[in-house]
Amino acid sequence: MQETLARWQFAFTSVNHFFFVPVTIGLAFVTAMLQTSWYRRRTPEYLRLTRFFGTLLVINVAIGVVTGLVQEFQFGMNWSAYSRLVGNVFGAPLAMEGLAAFFLESTFLGLWLFGWDKLSRRVHLATIWLVFLGSVLSAAFIMAANSWMQHPVGYVMVHGSPQLNDIWALFTNPVFVWGYAKVVLAAIVTGAAVMLAVSAWQLRHGGDRAVFLIPARLSLAVLVPAILLTMLVGDELGVIEARYQPMKIAAAEAQWTTCQPCSFSLFQIGGGNNDQTPTEIIAIPHLLSLLATNHWNGKVVGLDPLQSQYTKQYGPGYYVPNVFIQYWSMRVMAYLAVIVFLVGLWGLILARRKKLATSRRFLWCAIWMAVLPFVINTAGWLLTESGRQPWIVQGIMLTKNGLSPTVSTTYLIISLAVFVLLYGALGTVDLILMLRYSRRQLERPQPEQDVDTPVPAMQY
Repeated sequence: MQETLARWQFAFTSVNHFFFVPVTIGLAFVTAMLQTSWYRRRTPEYLRLTRFFGTLLVINVAIGVVTGLVQEFQFGMNWSAYSRLVGNVFGAPLAMEGLAAFFLESTFLGLWLFGWDKLSRRVHLATIWLVFLGSVLSAAFIMAANSWMQHPVGYVMVHGSPQLNDIWALFTNPVFVWGYAKVVLAAIVTGAAVMLAVSAWQLRHGGDRAVFLIPARLSLAVLVPAILLTMLVGDELGVIEARYQPMKIAAAEAQWTTCQPCSFSLFQIGGGNNDQTPTEIIAIPHLLSLLATNHWNGKVVGLDPLQSQYTKQYGPGYYVPNVFIQYWSMRVMAYLAVIVFLVGLWGLILARRKKLATSRRFLWCAIWMAVLPFVINTAGWLLTESGRQPWIVQGIMLTKNGLSPTVSTTYLIISLAVFVLLYGALGTVDLILMLRYSRRQLERPQPEQDVDTPVPAMQY
């Protein structure tokens, strides 16, 4: 019971925090692109758009920072046994994230926010790009730590505990390289989808058509290649995970027996943990072999043989993750990504035909499509983290052994309820503020200035 509650608590706070992280990275990127265009073209429309979407970025960062603080405390409160065992490894990237990346991001966000009337245009432009750099560096250190949990590298065992002896191995870990690339690309997709949705709402509800066509086209130009690259990188990440975490990939297809070649089922009836003979709907021959091995006739080891192998290697236990979560998380992520790509492609075609601002069907779809990247990101998180179970660190520590010995069931129930209320309130406030400010009219144009002349401060 305690393990279940502790896992639910960390999962709930992590998923909620991860709603904000991709928006921060993605909006910082597209806002920096708008400001770069303003710096080069010196047209007031780009300045107004930079401030408009910059306001949404600041709102998201302000709320998102609060949601991330809770996770740090949970390591000491709920998972102290885990923290003591892997602190010599896990602590290094987390310290780098806090002392370097987060300070870089927050410092330059403050300079960008309060430096409009104090910094030259050139220096001010640099600050927003440094905000983006800080956000992706922060994600890099977090992903390095998480990837070590998926595939531990660069350590030696000393008195039964892992100790880091090669920090560069953390950043060359194949799981990190491909996982980090996917996270950054998915964040850019999220930011572009949010910008597109806001622009579409303005265009559909009488906003300045000439101005909001600019971010609509920009977001589409970013969205389509980014989602395509995300799918390609995700495919390669699947091959890496099949090499180091074969149980995760076998569970993602509910593949209980070894196959060669292997089909991929588009849908399935059954396929839970206890159903080893699900009914496959539309099985595509060889596709699972390609996704898991990059080979037409590649071999995928099934869950039953892997269970027997792990029992011999690690001792008695059940090492199969939740097959239902794995199977459907993978498909939700993949299928919705295809929908995002198709809607983005539709938008590019309309933009080329100069019908983007007048197609009310597309604008309606673009508004609601903003929800999809958040669902995709959550499904990807579930696929990654649930697929590692029952390990908290693959091959080193089981999740049940990472709990704090003194944490009671009552404490976990009360704290989980408090977090649900707290995060519900924070999420509601963020949504209200984002909707309110995204529907406001643009501020009035500012007079043109020289490149090195400070610009009047933002008005809220």
